[in-house]
Amino acid sequence: MRIQFILPLILILFIQASQSQTIFDEAKGILGFIHDVKEILPLVQEDIEKLDAIEFNSTEMENYINVLKPFKNASIKVLEIEDNHIKQSKQSIYNDITHSPLDLYRFELLIQDLETVSEHFTKMETIESSKNSTLIILFAESIIDKHYLLPNLYNSFYLELLRLYMPDKDEMNELRRRHKIPTKNICHSRQVPQQLVYSVYKDIALTELKAYILIEYSFLILKISRQGNFTKSMNKVRLNYQNVSENALDTLQSTMEKADRVIWRCDPEKHIPNVTYDEVTRVLQGYVENEVDLSNDESCSETCSDYQNTTTKGCFKQKFCSQQPQCSGHIYDCQLVDSDLSICQSNENNSRRYDYIEYEEGQKFGQGENCSRDVNNVQSWHRWIFTKCSYCFCLCDEPGPKSDRYFNLLYTLSDIKANKVVTGVRFVKKNRIFHLQIQQGQLLPRGAINESSVEWVPVDDFKITDSNVCDGVDYHSLSHKERALDLDEILTLDGQASVVTGLRLRVLSGRLNLIFIISHRPPNNEDRQKVNLDNLDVPTRSTNSSQPMSKNNQYLEFVNSGIKQDVAQTTIPFIDIQDVVTSPPVPLAGIGVYYKSSPGYGGFVAPKIITYDISRHVRNAD
Repeated sequence: MRIQFILPLILILFIQASQSQTIFDEAKGILGFIHDVKEILPLVQEDIEKLDAIEFNSTEMENYINVLKPFKNASIKVLEIEDNHIKQSKQSIYNDITHSPLDLYRFELLIQDLETVSEHFTKMETIESSKNSTLIILFAESIIDKHYLLPNLYNSFYLELLRLYMPDKDEMNELRRRHKIPTKNICHSRQVPQQLVYSVYKDIALTELKAYILIEYSFLILKISRQGNFTKSMNKVRLNYQNVSENALDTLQSTMEKADRVIWRCDPEKHIPNVTYDEVTRVLQGYVENEVDLSNDESCSETCSDYQNTTTKGCFKQKFCSQQPQCSGHIYDCQLVDSDLSICQSNENNSRRYDYIEYEEGQKFGQGENCSRDVNNVQSWHRWIFTKCSYCFCLCDEPGPKSDRYFNLLYTLSDIKANKVVTGVRFVKKNRIFHLQIQQGQLLPRGAINESSVEWVPVDDFKITDSNVCDGVDYHSLSHKERALDLDEILTLDGQASVVTGLRLRVLSGRLNLIFIISHRPPNNEDRQKVNLDNLDVPTRSTNSSQPMSKNNQYLEFVNSGIKQDVAQTTIPFIDIQDVVTSPPVPLAGIGVYYKSSPGYGGFVAPKIITYDISRHVRNAD
């Protein structure tokens, strides 16, 4: 099963859609909100200027209706922008970016203020139906505070709006200052920090737009009610809104440039095998064997520690060796613990060999008190007065039907003929082989993804026993000698508008290594630091949530769990198989493999994704 050709793994991001594609509103792109706000402003201002030039000679109520009808048209466009671009609730956005209860309290107050403006906006839409001109005037006056008559002073409502809502004045500036979002929040969110910053901006900027439109039409209502000529004040408000909006975009861009673009998954509330995690099995596993069965001549003249790389040679006199499955692979790192021991063997359909071992001197390996099978009482014996045949505790590396130790080495490609790019990734185990599966979606102009096209690309359906499948070509088998995995973030070429369209694992210097065909500055593979996983417990026994523990340009080896904690029965780390995606889906600029754990536990290997950097396009989103 060999790939016959290689496709380029980068695409120019802002490509034009083919003539056969249907482009919907989302074709305005990831930054379509900025585009739509810029588009509505001249329409509103044109309406205001036309209305301002009219001599209103009808009844007072009819005059107000003539103003409120264009406002309704504008409000419809504003609500369309809200429906198209504000997908996430305010509460969930601010929950994701908060650092502390005080942060959350501040944002809850902000949410209340934002919703107050929206309530005013909704009231302006419906106030015409009151047919009460006095009520309409009072409402306009509440929007335009009477302080507007003071020279060189903007109305107090707008000043309050500036203080509360303008991104460069408060929350966006705070985000720019620290530009970090708590690690615990990132993995719960389906948005990377850069997306969250943009979500905050959209929330606040939409409120600014509503307030600005409210003020424009309220001035007009007061003008036709003969309360004065507000041309100068209206011009000031318009100019001020333009300046604040431009400053807000500058703040947005600089904040997004600093914001992280990486997303990863937290541990689930409950670890579920084959749903949230899967396991590499029996790469190295605790194994009890008498030294007589480790020597070529059935002698006991050596010690356990002399057997560091050997195999089982036989089964002397059908002792304990005949009561357990023998290690059919290589045996490593033998040691003497105690002469006599009680062994609780695991059920035969389990990948474990033992549940626990108790030694005569009181030492216990593993957990559990009651054995589901009969306990084997095993005793070392003397062959001669000075020669003792001792039971050794070793590690068995045993390929076979109970050992899932295989990783796919073939390329996984998105359907670039249909203009699809990678939008997510996850590990999947199929036919005992681990695959990096990709999610793909159709790329639209301006970097948007057609959400209806998003799908998981089926993984290769082959078995290691297939006649046309080769170890080292189609898949990699972990072994005592080659069981390492590089931990990296791999990015597309720097300086190009490129996104990921495929990936694969390869074997480099004996280690599994993530690669695109074209990537940016691959790490120095000869100068990596090893992550220490010695003497750790089974990952799913931890009551604490895992946190990222690795850095770029490190590696780890799949090893056995701790002898004391687990009788060295489990291969660690486990593989996190949760989806790593964003909502909404976006193009990716990179993918990583990292290690996460909690102290004392074996942890998980998991993928992470790095989204395309949209900050460079903030200023050309029109």
